[in-house]
Amino acid sequence: MRRGGGELETEVADRAAPVVLAAADALPDGGTLVVASHGGAIRVTIGRLLGLAPHTWESLGGLSNCCWSVLGEGARGWRLMEHNAGTLPEPVLGDDD
Repeated sequence: MRRGGGELETEVADRAAPVVLAAADALPDGGTLVVASHGGAIRVTIGRLLGLAPHTWESLGGLSNCCWSVLGEGARGWRLMEHNAGTLPEPVLGDDD
């Protein structure tokens, strides 16, 4: 559904997912890509990368402010490893403890 004259969720995913894939392809082995965007754009892009049908993207839920999701690429494609995370795993790299 087009809300307030904006893009459809599928249009956002059509635009964002190829950009994320191109950036991920350009990473060196073992590299990490960080993507910052609005929660809704992240949600639909994750849905597209995971190969989920657009009518199921809402089931991923939105991202809270200052939270993130983690995807990993495996032999069978992308996998959602964390969603709407807000705390760092322990130990945090760079800590001198």
